[in-house]
Amino acid sequence: RRRHRWLTSLVYFGGRAAAYPLSSPMSVHALRLLPGDDMVQSLLDHCQANELTSACVLTCVGSLGSVTLRMAAAQEVVTLTEELEIISLVGTVCADREHHLHCSVSRRDGSVIGGHCKGPAPIRTTAEVMLGVMPSLTFAREHDTSTGYKELQIRQST
Repeated sequence: RRRHRWLTSLVYFGGRAAAYPLSSPMSVHALRLLPGDDMVQSLLDHCQANELTSACVLTCVGSLGSVTLRMAAAQEVVTLTEELEIISLVGTVCADREHHLHCSVSRRDGSVIGGHCKGPAPIRTTAEVMLGVMPSLTFAREHDTSTGYKELQIRQST
């Protein structure tokens, strides 16, 4: 019989890994984006206008006219300019418009492609976005020497 080991999430607090999760109550901002709105810029604009410092995309459905994606471990980007259904949008938005968003879209033939959202992503018909906001936390993206990238830092708000 196999035993499963449940691990506590590691949260970076003050530059050190903490073996306990930081928590916060959550409120939800329900957004509907309109044709021509840029998906990523609209989310960033909403967060900035409402002074949100810790948000995550809970769900998103809708369609895009185009999207630019960067695949895993790639430097180049892929731009799709066609009718696309949003299958998934996930990620975090921090203070100062810093963000890390991944998107999966389906093409007319049903094939799916996804990656890191880069560049414009104009809404084709609509996008229904539920944004989770955690007021007791502050998100920041800071350089992590172990990865070489800006990574999410989570702190209790003061």
